[in-house]
Amino acid sequence: MIEYVCEKPSDLTAIEDMLDKAFGPGRFAKTAYRLREGVAPLGNLSFVAWEDGVLRGSLRFWPIEIGDDNVPALLLGPLAVDPEHRGRGIAIRMMQIALARAADDGHRIVVLVGDEPYYARLGFSAAMGRGLRMPGPVDQARLLALELVPGALRDVVGLIHQPLRAPECSAAE
Repeated sequence: MIEYVCEKPSDLTAIEDMLDKAFGPGRFAKTAYRLREGVAPLGNLSFVAWEDGVLRGSLRFWPIEIGDDNVPALLLGPLAVDPEHRGRGIAIRMMQIALARAADDGHRIVVLVGDEPYYARLGFSAAMGRGLRMPGPVDQARLLALELVPGALRDVVGLIHQPLRAPECSAAE
């Protein structure tokens, strides 16, 4: 039986090994990784799938913002299932769990780079992401979006970027 749970720090090595196996070392050159650099995944929305003590899948969400208005959104990915266990519904189930949690937590928009025929069954579409741009080369047909709240993407356009952060400040002397 597969157990779906929130990712823990102790899962990191197994997750990285599986991501290497699923995507290879070239994964770090992808545009989506630029949005993840120096930003921690959202722990309450990052899930792993375990079966008999063996990692079968991993799904992470990252905070992003869109456009000059800094509209908050989520970046889904990477989503990976051990290649030997694909086709068992593990990825879809992880996404169902995570998207429900994201909606419950008040998130409104989810963006990902992926194959529309696969992700469309969960409501993602390139049409919803039409006004969005990534900070590097991406096939626009693979830039997909989902509104967790109907109308959330209305009038949202622009470059997807990392969340703005307050500068580090030291105590005044």
